This record gives sequence, C-alpha cells and structure tokens, in this order.
Amino acid sequence: MYKLIIKGGKPLKGTIKAAGSKNSSLPILFSSILADEAITLSNTPQLSDISTTLRLLMSMGADFILESDSSLFVDSSKLNNLVADYDLVKTMRASILVLGPMLTKYGKAKVSLPGGCAIGTRPVNLHLQALEELGAKIEVKNGYIYAQTDGLVGTDIHFDQVTVTATENIIMAATLAKGTTTINNAAQEPEVSDLCHCLNKMGAKISGIGTLIITIEGVKKLHGTDYFVCSDRIESATYLVAAAITGGSITVKNTNPQVMRSVLGKLIEIGADIKTSKNSITLNMNGKRPKAVNIKTSTYPNFPTDMQAQFTALNTIAEGHSTITENIFENRFMHIPELMRMGADLNLEGNTVICKGVKSLTGAHLMATDLRASASLVLAGLAAKGTTTIERVYHLDRGYETIEEKLKLLGADVERVQD
Repeated sequence: MYKLIIKGGKPLKGTIKAAGSKNSSLPILFSSILADEAITLSNTPQLSDISTTLRLLMSMGADFILESDSSLFVDSSKLNNLVADYDLVKTMRASILVLGPMLTKYGKAKVSLPGGCAIGTRPVNLHLQALEELGAKIEVKNGYIYAQTDGLVGTDIHFDQVTVTATENIIMAATLAKGTTTINNAAQEPEVSDLCHCLNKMGAKISGIGTLIITIEGVKKLHGTDYFVCSDRIESATYLVAAAITGGSITVKNTNPQVMRSVLGKLIEIGADIKTSKNSITLNMNGKRPKAVNIKTSTYPNFPTDMQAQFTALNTIAEGHSTITENIFENRFMHIPELMRMGADLNLEGNTVICKGVKSLTGAHLMATDLRASASLVLAGLAAKGTTTIERVYHLDRGYETIEEKLKLLGADVERVQD
C-alpha cells in the first residue's frame, strides 16, 4: 500500500494541465452500452475509477483499446453477461449507472448495490422509482437489483431532490424508450450536460441540456461516435486551492472557468488575484495570507460539495473565523479530526464546522478516508511546517491523475512511497 510524504512550506508556482473529467468519463463510458457500434473517447483521465469501469464493462462482454494518443476505444455494443457483479461494483458508487443503459437496451439487468466512499448513504431509491415510472419491474434482494422490462415507455418524471447520478441514469434509459420522457428538477452539473452532448452525437434527441427540465425523445438505436470529454473542474479547483493555501501562483490550462464561477468567487473573496481566459485560470496570492470565507455546499451552479474539504483546509490557516456547512452528504467531515491533529482550530456542530484560522499547521501522520478528504489533507500538508505522511492514498487515485507528479511540477516536495 502506498503513502504520500510531504515536506510543506513551499509556495506552489508554475503551470499544469487539467485532466479530463472523471465525473463525465464514467457515465459516458457506461453510455457506450447503448450504442450499436464502438465509441472513441479522448481526454479521459488515467484513474482507478476509470480502470474499474473498464473492468466492469469487460466482465459483461465489452472490449476496449487504449490508443497511442491516450484516446480510449470502447465497444460495448454486444454484451453477453447482463450482471454487474459485487466484486467490481463495491468499490465505486457510480457503477449504478450501468443499470439504465442495460435495462433499456437489453430488457433486463442484475446490478449489485454499489459501494464507494463512506461520505453518506447516497441511496439508489430515486433511480429505481424513476425506472419503475418508465415501466421497469424491479426487485431488490440479496444485495442485488433485479430489473426487467418489455420495453420502457417515456413519461414525466419529477425528482424530489436534485440528484446527478439518477438524472444521468434516467437520461440514458430514456434514450431508447418509446415516446418522450421529461425529467423535472434535473441536475444541471456540467458533467450531466457533457453526457447529454455525447449521447446526442450518438443519435439521441435530448433538449433542455443544462436546465432543470430535460426532455428526451426516444429513438430506436444509437450509433458510435468520437467524443472529447470536458475538463475536470474539481481537479482544477483543487490545484488552485493548493496554490492559495501555500501563498503561490499557478496557471491551470485545459480548464473551463465558466463552470467554476462559485469556486472562483470564493477564491477572489480570500484575496486571490484571478485571471481567466477561455481555457485557463491563473491564481496569484502575491504571498498574502488568505482571508477566511464562509462556505455552504449546494447543487450546481452553487458551491460544490466536492470542494468543501479543500476549502476547509484552506480556512484552517486563513485570517479570521469561518463556517463551512455541508448540505449534500451527511458524513463528509471525516477530514476534520485529521486536520485537528495538525493544529487546526475546528469545531463540528451538526452539518457545520466552525473554524478559527491559525497562522500555521504542523506536519503529522494522517489517514485518508475518502477521495476529497484525501485531497484536503494533501493541501494541508503542503502548507504545514515539517513533514506530513498520508496513508491510504488509493482514495486519491480514484479522482486525481498522478497528483504527486503534478505537484512536483509546481515545486512541491512530495513523494509516493510503498510501505
């Protein structure tokens, strides 16, 4: 098992390129099940979650080739095993996205209830209820979802709460359903839009993309396509916070500032100088200590839950007091005890953390608990005095492509070592 060793106190400086979006790549890979031909994806990141998805598709009969230019050729057109087994599904909650495509194309599916990070329940009931409204018969037993249909039929669906993966699952299921499906209170995340744009290139008829009401007119079949996955806004934002917490200055290329307005607004609020172009963001702290900012997570276009832990780390060394309120997941503060071991002044009250900024953190031996919590510990280690050791960094590998190498390019003293 690997761990990261970080010697902190060095301002990050330089330029890096953001990877493609994990949260776009995963549903698009699952959408390949819908096509009668192969699809080719470029700008996909090299992450363990991508590898897990490919192994899952292969277990069901798909083929893939990683091309020399890092593009990914995926042929999931003729599956021969309509079972998503527990051994693969248990490591990744996004694997529930195999359900909608399999069910609508083949009329049946057996999918293990998913696993993943321990940041909350993230129940699948919204997925199942919506699929039943489309005409599926569903039974959950022995840890598996058993679904079948003689043909899904479009209908009006209203989600009581905004849910990204359920929105994506129903969009994919509806592409081959008979008639028209309207999703009300749909997730507006850029990754949902990216999936829709890819599906439309495959021959789907989806409108209302990026809004609360998405309409899908069912078609008889989808074809293959070439598609460039959008950049990862969470990875981009994480590196910008890394520069901010160390008092540095960096440029992130291959990124879209337009989908990061809530995060960029908070970075400006802490005192960062932000400059943007069409495909890049530059942050400069000019050596200044950041000012504390209050955070409340919500659905897009508001502040993302996937950046809460990173901004919590930033607030620990910021000037002033702040509150960080988590409104999406009920168990997303597992990084708090670890940050306190580094000298952070934090007090957890329900779904809110009250933070009093300290002038500096001290390196410590830490344990990563989930993907974004892991990132927050890395950021804290970069800013801390002394050496920080972070165990269980396999969490990081689920969402950050070669994170230590990118940090080294920016001047960080970080090494990955094996126990």
